[in-house]
Amino acid sequence: MDTISTIKDTFAGKTLLITGGTGSFGSSCLKHFLTSDIAHIKIYSRGEKAQDGLRHYLQAQYPEHAGKVQCIIGDVRDLSSLREAMYGVDYVFHAAALKEVPSCEFFPMEAVRTNVIGTDNVITAAVENGVSRVVFLSTDKAAYPINAMGMSKAVAEKVVGARAQTAFDRAGTVVCCTRYGNVMCTRGSVIPLFIDQIKRKAPITITDPNMTRFLMNLDEAVELVAYAFLNAEPGDLFVQKADASTIGDLADGVMKIFGETDKKIIGTRHAEKLYETLVTREEGLRAVDMGHFYRIVPDARGLNYDKFYVEGQVHTEADEAYTSHNTNLLDIDGVVKKLMNTDYVKEELEGRPHIVEA
Repeated sequence: MDTISTIKDTFAGKTLLITGGTGSFGSSCLKHFLTSDIAHIKIYSRGEKAQDGLRHYLQAQYPEHAGKVQCIIGDVRDLSSLREAMYGVDYVFHAAALKEVPSCEFFPMEAVRTNVIGTDNVITAAVENGVSRVVFLSTDKAAYPINAMGMSKAVAEKVVGARAQTAFDRAGTVVCCTRYGNVMCTRGSVIPLFIDQIKRKAPITITDPNMTRFLMNLDEAVELVAYAFLNAEPGDLFVQKADASTIGDLADGVMKIFGETDKKIIGTRHAEKLYETLVTREEGLRAVDMGHFYRIVPDARGLNYDKFYVEGQVHTEADEAYTSHNTNLLDIDGVVKKLMNTDYVKEELEGRPHIVEA
């Protein structure tokens, strides 16, 4: 991946902080950057057990590089903790979030505290410490949100957009967003559940076989963040074009790899969508096609609308949104090929431990 190779050169001698760094995204970042010339990687999270597991893994597998990694116990809800953690930091990948949809439905204020207030705290601490670039990780559920998780991430995106220009003016800090679909095999995702059910010879539980979801592997998620890091102007939002599949075909693909079992249709969970959206029709007017990516530029107008004049018909939305229904839809064989490119599936087939708890 040329983008990741380029960012490795940029990281030489620099310090990177990853919030939520013991999660799947942070683990994938370590895989890509740990052996590069980066000087220091700070892993910021509230999971002391996951941090302890990560330290042991790095000491055993990468003893010559483990000293680059510093694990910091902290919560993005705590601004004072972030201020301390960001001292001397050059770049931030903000991945910390509450992202399990049903949990956020029952505890929406917890989603607000982590996803919204936490994002605002990250920007504040970054500006105060003169951080050069901050990349915020968002989700397709923030586009046309119908659940508390998506709504909280949508507001977090608005926080980034609202503060991006002043962050740049005050400290030269470039703050931008990435928005991506389901990242396969991450914590709380359905593929590890399917694999576990097959191993236990239990039925695979399918919400709705016709439901579609974007499918990205972790390397693609890192590539998207790397592309945004290298190309963003303040307030930009980047989307990577992604494959998708139906949940039914995804289940069949997992069974084709790990063995057959029964299927059980359980119906949609709280606040689930039939399909996901990565670029809304309204954003489509501001979306620049970058080939493998869309760059959605911020609306730079202020509140004084009298300054802006438009003659003729005003267009407020594109012809269609970019969704998991109208992107490249994989068949079962395509799903299998995609799954076989993920480290999680390879490790499961080989009986190897994962870098951190999934």
